[in-house]
Amino acid sequence: MIPTFEWTPAGINFLDQTKLPLEESYVLATDYRQVATVIRDMIVRGAPAIGVSAAMGVAIGIERSTAGDLPTLSAEVEIICRTLAETRPTAVNLFWGIAQVRDLYTRLASSGAPIPRIKQEVVALANRLYDEDIAQCKALGAHGASLLPQQGTVLTHCNAGALATCGYGTALGVIRAAVERGHRLDVLADETRPYLQGARLTAWELMKDSIPTTVLCDNMAGHLMSKGRIQAVIVGADRIAANGDTANKIGTYSVAILAKEHGIPFYVAAPFNTIDLETASGEGIPIEQRNPREVTHSNGKQMTPDGVGIENPAFDVTPARYITAIITEHGVLRPPYANAIRSMAAVSAGAMTAVSSVR
Repeated sequence: MIPTFEWTPAGINFLDQTKLPLEESYVLATDYRQVATVIRDMIVRGAPAIGVSAAMGVAIGIERSTAGDLPTLSAEVEIICRTLAETRPTAVNLFWGIAQVRDLYTRLASSGAPIPRIKQEVVALANRLYDEDIAQCKALGAHGASLLPQQGTVLTHCNAGALATCGYGTALGVIRAAVERGHRLDVLADETRPYLQGARLTAWELMKDSIPTTVLCDNMAGHLMSKGRIQAVIVGADRIAANGDTANKIGTYSVAILAKEHGIPFYVAAPFNTIDLETASGEGIPIEQRNPREVTHSNGKQMTPDGVGIENPAFDVTPARYITAIITEHGVLRPPYANAIRSMAAVSAGAMTAVSSVR
């Protein structure tokens, strides 16, 4: 299992994903501000990983506070949560992770618990969320494995693997689970411009697992689909609206349309806490706009003329009508998604913590 990040006595140690695949190095975050920087600069990325990282960021902020009384600490907690909430707007897991730790803090502080006990319990919760994420991804993989062909080629876009979670993966977790069951799969990884998460990260981790992988440019998928080269598509998600509309890395929407045109199943794999019950449809999902330099430069070399206009949305929204199924740790959701999501939410009450207060 790839150690994406971990809590250590010295701080939170993050595998620097900006350096992969050529260099495996780590960044140590010793306070919540450094965790915020790690999230904002995509040293850690992927919705589930961002969520747990944010929880750990709140926990380390509380643990390392020098506040001598609860009112002072409570004021600090608000600043910590706000700082982390302002890092990346699209992945709902970020706000979920913050809320998990802040809600525990509020309960303990309201009961008059001593500060040392509060510190101990918020750290324990953050580490428990880490373990739960791995368990969720493995359960998700088990539910989704049977949806993939016994033999064939699967296309994925961006990176929804161990690197995007706490160690196993969502979309790639389903692929891993299928391979473990004996499915003979080849994976096509879209390069995923402009940040190249597919070329750099998905290919790197699948090769570590000896799963046959081929990288293709983002504009090649339609051609390969037309030739019968692709039997299924599976991607992750950064936020799923209550009607099933799904935000994922930019370019996912195009792949979904191509899959629909060619009669290829298009699956989304994500833990249930990626579903934002408070957002009715994809129109309400905020789309992060990133630095134009990610488009204008590659490996430090300028690729575009000076002064040209640049668009760099990090995500797009795939309407639910293009999604064959949504795979979660609680089972597989199928259309109509609004009804299926409501039913699953009722069965798994408490799986999703309200996040509106930290947005």
